[in-house]
Amino acid sequence: MKIPFVDLYAQYLSIQKDIDQAIEKVIKNSSYIGGSTVSDFEKSFATYLGVSAVIGCANGTDSLEILLQSFGIGKGDEVIVPAASWISTSEAVTTTGATPVFVDVEEDYFTIDASLIEKAITSKTKAIIPVHLYGHPADMVAIMKIAEKHKLIVIEDCAQAHGATINGQKVGTFGDASSFSFYPGKNLGAYGDAGCMATNNTAIAAKARMIANHGQQGKHNHIMEGRNSRLDGLQAAILSAKLPYLEKWTEARIANAARYDSYFENTAAVKTPVKKQGYKHVFHLYVICIDQRDKLQEKLTLNNIDTAIHYPTALPNLPAYAYLKKTPKDFFVTSRLQSKILSLPMYPELSDESIRFVTETVHDFYTTDL
Repeated sequence: MKIPFVDLYAQYLSIQKDIDQAIEKVIKNSSYIGGSTVSDFEKSFATYLGVSAVIGCANGTDSLEILLQSFGIGKGDEVIVPAASWISTSEAVTTTGATPVFVDVEEDYFTIDASLIEKAITSKTKAIIPVHLYGHPADMVAIMKIAEKHKLIVIEDCAQAHGATINGQKVGTFGDASSFSFYPGKNLGAYGDAGCMATNNTAIAAKARMIANHGQQGKHNHIMEGRNSRLDGLQAAILSAKLPYLEKWTEARIANAARYDSYFENTAAVKTPVKKQGYKHVFHLYVICIDQRDKLQEKLTLNNIDTAIHYPTALPNLPAYAYLKKTPKDFFVTSRLQSKILSLPMYPELSDESIRFVTETVHDFYTTDL
């Protein structure tokens, strides 16, 4: 049995007619850049989120950078980010000229520890970028209270959390603006790079759209220098075809996570994901914490089970941030977890048989191989 980490082809086959028709329409109309195909998706995703504006762009990293620029954040400013995330979160900060200030995460949820944020705030702090990592929301209620108290901008990084909620409210709607990635493997994924920004702030929406399109306000009317970061028509069409299925796929992910949890009940060595009460975890990734991680991963590979590590090195421990002169002790939780986390196969079409095989292989490792 071969179990891939994610099976995008299986997803395509499940909605093949919808995808093929969407692509054919774009080709027939030659609507490759801009036009109604893109604006239709933006409107649909804005309705799904419950925000007034969605602005498509080339990828999730660009969406963070453009939003920071739209809020006027740059050289001399500091932005608080979690120590556990993909580098896009902090990279976007430095690209604007600002400095990332890392904060440790909560051990059970992998999201920024809100209780540590205020200690990291200085007179230079201008914003917080909470990341809803693996599909579990960050503590937005606490974060927004801190932001209000200190008059800080909040930009939510929702790259791994499409459809996640806190007490019924979708992530991406708590902060001043939010960033989404539609990288192919995301819960809502395109067939190439794609992203968007979401906000209820009319002025920020207008500025972000202008920056993403060469600083134009109408064709050839360049109010400022911007960049070329547009959501193309093919990707928008594919995303529009997929969006009606997102909730169904999310429920399948949640059901698969519950199956993993159930089958791991008798494997004491495995710490399965947990979620806060009232939080909807959408399981972009199913991440377990274990000892002997690397040896377990080798065994799973030998049994044709694909796994991944998200992420093997805490952001402040990367060579890219050596100039900040931080040590692993400064981010005790994130640094300790980086050798214990392992992402198991997770996608809506994952079968019960496959989940059983994965969990049995893990159980055998801890009961017979060690």
